[in-house]
Formats: sequence, structure tokens, C-alpha cells
Amino acid sequence: MSEKKKQPIVSSSHLVSEKSIELSELEYGLIIANNAFNRWIERCMTSSGMPDLNPTDILILHNVNHRARAKKVADICFNLNIEDTHTATYSLRKLAKLGLVQTEKQGKENFFSTSERGKALCLRYREIREDCLVDALGVLGTGNQEIGELAKLLRSLSGLYDQAARAAASL
Repeated sequence: MSEKKKQPIVSSSHLVSEKSIELSELEYGLIIANNAFNRWIERCMTSSGMPDLNPTDILILHNVNHRARAKKVADICFNLNIEDTHTATYSLRKLAKLGLVQTEKQGKENFFSTSERGKALCLRYREIREDCLVDALGVLGTGNQEIGELAKLLRSLSGLYDQAARAAASL
């Protein structure tokens, strides 16, 4: 009995490399995981009481709230791997207009921190995240250690993709 060869699950068959079919499978996984993650954070934020934020706004709000330290735009962009500072600046203005972040000038630099309203929103988001997502992790049968290892791998892969982007830009 001949065994049927398993077809890779990819988004773009024309990109499949004989050297690494698995990379194409990973990229498809990243695409659908990214879209699911973006949909999740938007819906979680809507349930938290703030329906008008896009994924970038949400990630920036959480980053500004991180460790309760004021941050410069450059630091936020570095932490979130955002290349275009204008994107971050636009989100920060939007968040400030909604009363979620505040700006403090220190010398020539603007520093951003969460307002009391922004902190409360982040805490509400955390509660919903715990109820809807963290508690559901057990269903996967995946342990926290495995998730931590996957996180390390994804951070390493982001460095490879950044390096490849620089190489492609120089062609």
C-alpha cells in the first residue's frame, strides 16, 4: 500500500522552497496567528470598554503602561519593532486624545505614560484576557514552559526576518 505524500499547508504554493518547505508552513502559521491575535486584542479591548482602537494602538497602550515608566517614542518603537515612528506618534496622539496616555516634556523629548483612565483600561483588559484566554490554555494541552520556548523562537525568528529585510533592501 503506497502512502500518500502529505501536502504542506501554506498560503502561497509558489513560494515553497525545496530547501525548507517548513519555512513556508511556518509563515502561513504566522499569518493566520497574527490575524487571529489582532482580532483577539481588538475584541478584548472592545469588551474592556474601548472599541475604537486598532491593534497598533492597543499594543502601544500596553507598552506605555509596561512597568509604569514613561517612555519616548523611540523606546516604544524599539520595544514593539515598529519601523515607522510616524505610526507610533499617530497612535500616541490618538491615545492622548482619548485620555488614555499623557505627555510630559523633558528637555527636547516627549515622554508618554498612561493616565489613570489608561491604567484602569489596561487592568480591565487583563481581567478579560485571564477569563477568556489564559484559562483556555489548558485546553491546548500546552504547558507554560512550551509557550515560553515558542516565544524565544519567535523572537529569534524576528531577528532573522529583520536581517533578511536589510539584505533585500540593499539589492
